[in-house]
Amino acid sequence: MFNWYRDITSQERKTFWGCFGGWALDALDVQMFSLAIPVLIATFGLDKTDAGLVSGVTLVSSALGGWIMGAVSDRIGRVRALQLTIVWFSVFTLLSAFAATFSQLLVLKALQGFGFGGEWAAGAVLMAEAIRPEHRGKVMGTVQSAWAVGWGGAVLLYAVVTILLPPDLAWRVMFGIGVLPAFLIVYVRRNITEPARGLLDRARRAPNQVNPFAIFRPDVLRVTIVGALVGVGAHGGYHALMTWLPTYLKTERHLSVLATSGYLAIVIIAFWCGCIASAWLMDRIGRRPNLALFAACCVVTVLAYVFLDLGNTAMLVLGFPLGFFAAGIPASLGALFNELYPGEMRGAGVGFCYNFGRIVSAGFPILVGHMSRDMSLGTAIGVDAGLAYALVVVAVLALPETRGKMLQQDLSSDTERAPLPAPDIR
Repeated sequence: MFNWYRDITSQERKTFWGCFGGWALDALDVQMFSLAIPVLIATFGLDKTDAGLVSGVTLVSSALGGWIMGAVSDRIGRVRALQLTIVWFSVFTLLSAFAATFSQLLVLKALQGFGFGGEWAAGAVLMAEAIRPEHRGKVMGTVQSAWAVGWGGAVLLYAVVTILLPPDLAWRVMFGIGVLPAFLIVYVRRNITEPARGLLDRARRAPNQVNPFAIFRPDVLRVTIVGALVGVGAHGGYHALMTWLPTYLKTERHLSVLATSGYLAIVIIAFWCGCIASAWLMDRIGRRPNLALFAACCVVTVLAYVFLDLGNTAMLVLGFPLGFFAAGIPASLGALFNELYPGEMRGAGVGFCYNFGRIVSAGFPILVGHMSRDMSLGTAIGVDAGLAYALVVVAVLALPETRGKMLQQDLSSDTERAPLPAPDIR
């Protein structure tokens, strides 16, 4: 399953580890907020809708950051854009630790989100352009598995810090750790170079050709609309579920902090396994069937997890498929979206499709919090997440299959090169 690693070049490996490390550290910071929601509610006197608002505002700002910085990477290069967004994200995560009021926290988390979204867009395009097409799905899916690594680190830190420190100090320490991604800049500057194809592309491009709105041209408009719908379903389902999962386990399942961490550990391990499985399947069966398969399985497992009257043991067992199938969707999006657009607008296209979903999905955590006033939190999560994942199943069927597509950067041609023949899966 990991034979591809021996087949890629030294520069491809360095780019892989740079992106992997960046996304793991981002996940560490982002998931700390979800874990800290119960403490933040008590500290600032919030209700669930207020807590969902912080998550929602962060998602909107990250969406704008992804689209804008994706377009910026088309102009200044993927590596420089990645460096800028890492610094931005790290600084505002650290500053969030010093928020004295709910309003301050809201603003700082919004600014943090802008950098996070931009970092994903720049890193995803960099990785897609640096890796050869026959391994693109496997490599980008494996990079996405870094989210599980960072998520697991956040859970471990949460368990340790909340034991050693009082709650009103623990969440500040956790947010303060968010400065760690800044140290990744040293690795990026020393080891990662701009893909040669991208350098050629930018050398031939006039400055006025860089336009974030080019993705709405008639020849790519349909792809942009459908891709954005896929992003809405993918992010909406994930954030409706994962933002509120720790609170759900604690308040409705009445699990202790350590027990909640234990349940989350199962989901996180499954998430990593799901990313790796999706990475392998993408290059075997194609982008569309892989994405539809994982989304359909998400609908079934989410509804079972929150609606069935399960005991603790059954919930523990079901937690594995919940995390496994939830992972396959984001693991598929990086490769798919990169392969939908030509080089001169790839950063803008990837940034928009992936992050437009964040703008719309910002309403999902807020809606879950609002709906939980009139129904159980578990029911609210199940309804919102189930509908979101169902949208992915429908939307992905309207996109073309892109497995094996060359990411041609030469603007002398108006079209990408033809896809490679499908690999023999016997």
